[in-house]
Amino acid sequence: MSNRRIKAFSIHLLLSACLALAVVCLVFFIWYPSPLHAAVGVTKIFLMLIAIDMVLGPCLTLLVYKEGKKTLVMDLSIICALQLGALLYGLHAVAEGRPAWLVFADDRFHLVRANEIDERKLDQAKTEYRSPSWTGPKWVSIREPESADERSDLLFESVFAGVDISQRPNLYQSLDAVEPAVQKAGKPLALLEKYNIPQVAEVILESYPRAGAWLPLKTNHRDMVVLLKENSGEVIAIVDARPWN
Repeated sequence: MSNRRIKAFSIHLLLSACLALAVVCLVFFIWYPSPLHAAVGVTKIFLMLIAIDMVLGPCLTLLVYKEGKKTLVMDLSIICALQLGALLYGLHAVAEGRPAWLVFADDRFHLVRANEIDERKLDQAKTEYRSPSWTGPKWVSIREPESADERSDLLFESVFAGVDISQRPNLYQSLDAVEPAVQKAGKPLALLEKYNIPQVAEVILESYPRAGAWLPLKTNHRDMVVLLKENSGEVIAIVDARPWN
């Protein structure tokens, strides 16, 4: 095996690793900030896609590289195009499923992903709620329906159409608007020991000494816990703990 072939493989591997690192930082630090990547179950699948994409391209380069080969440039261009296309396809799928909103409704929080948003009445939503952020999920709450007919429609769609109230941006409002309700719904920290092993509850209390209460976070994969500041409805953090059995 020639030194030039090994060098081409090494350069391709290095460039692939740098690109993969940038993508991983984008996904796990911006789109899916910890611990939300575990809450939606994206970690293993995405890392597997990245690993395959990062290794496959350089290995193909190692196979086709040959000094003096007339079609070498075209071969390497095709390999890079295929590798980049596979990466963009996987990144697009991850972007579509990214956490968009953390919605307070029904005395708990709901994680709504970008592909779960009900867009039928999006034009009725406030401007800031019409499109999900690309810099991480935002905290919002649900306003109370204005009429009995609206309440009936929401209940009907939730039961029969599978559209949860938390997925409707036309009902979104600031989380600050319901801070007293969030505070009132907060559960005592001692209750965490009922649903988690004692060591988990101890670590949470030690890591977040300002926490005085918590609320469940309902997700599509692994439900978690939202910590609230003591004697307040202010959100402190999301932690990977179980809110129920």
